[in-house]
Parts: sequence; structure tokens; C-alpha cells
Amino acid sequence: MTLAAAAAHPGFLSPTGVEIAFLLVGLATFGAAVITVTTKQLVHAALWLVVALGGIAVEYLLLTAEFIAWVQVLIYVGSVVVLLLFGLMLTKAPIGRSPDADSGNRWVAAAVAVTAATALVWVVVDAFRTTWIDLEGPAQGSTDATGEFLFRHWVLPFEALSVLLLAALIGAIVLSRKDRAGTSHREDKR
Repeated sequence: MTLAAAAAHPGFLSPTGVEIAFLLVGLATFGAAVITVTTKQLVHAALWLVVALGGIAVEYLLLTAEFIAWVQVLIYVGSVVVLLLFGLMLTKAPIGRSPDADSGNRWVAAAVAVTAATALVWVVVDAFRTTWIDLEGPAQGSTDATGEFLFRHWVLPFEALSVLLLAALIGAIVLSRKDRAGTSHREDKR
């Protein structure tokens, strides 16, 4: 690469506005994810999960993958979190602080999380070390390219996931319904 070509492209030490926004949104998303797994209130954890998943959708928008961003919002933020909140409400989970939400193994959990994150980063960096994205070619995150790829290769997993979510909703309804004596199935087991 010549000196003129290197000067024409911004480098690592001169980030663009999109790169700065990507970093800031990534930090906010990471913070929301940490709060999601460390809070002792289940409803607050679900709401912080909405913030974390919304941050990931913004990251997709910054990467010009609009279709994936809207799928993230519709499926994860719209459906999965609503299903989680319905499950919390229908199974009569505690609304306030839950003493059962902390097992006392925080240091072991933190060590496992750091080890898993390190392994994941190492595998991803090693797998994509020599991969370069052609920015001049057709957009990889476009609706046409993404839809063609998903519906050609991933139709069955999407259908399996929809059946799994339906089974989870039916299970939550069954667990929360009252029988003839006026008590729920959950209260009978105590």
C-alpha cells in the first residue's frame, strides 16, 4: 500500500463518527447486559434485557444491516421479552427483590463468564482473521441477500423456534391456571 493510499483512508487512530457511535452504543449495551444478569428483581432484569437487545439492534443499524436490525426488534424485543414477561406474570413469579435470584456463587459464575468470553473472542478472531469484506460490492446486510440466505438454509430452525415458543406459552398458561379448589398448580406443590 502506498503512502497516498494509506493517507486517503482513515485508520485506527482517526475513527469516523459511525465507529465512535458503534463503540458508545456497544458500551451501553454491555452495561445493560451486565445489569440484566446481576439484578435481583426479575421484572427489572427483563426490562434491562429489552435495553440490551435494543442496543444490539442499533449496532445492526450502524452496520447497515437494516433487515437484521428490524428482525432483532420484532422477534427478540417484541416477542421473546413479551413472552418472558407473560411467563413471569402468569406463573406468579415474585415482582420485588427475590432472594432466590442469588445463589452465592458469583465468583465462580464470573470466572466461567470471563473464560467463556475469552474463548469466544479467540475463536471468532481466529476464524475471521483473514476475512475481508468487500465494501464496494453489493450490500451483504440487504433485505434481498439476507432473505435469500435465511429462507434457503434456515427455514426449519425458525419453524422449530416458533413451536418452542408456543409450547412455552402453553406451559405458562397451564402452570398458572386455577383448578376447581381455587388454588393454582404451583401452590399445590408447596
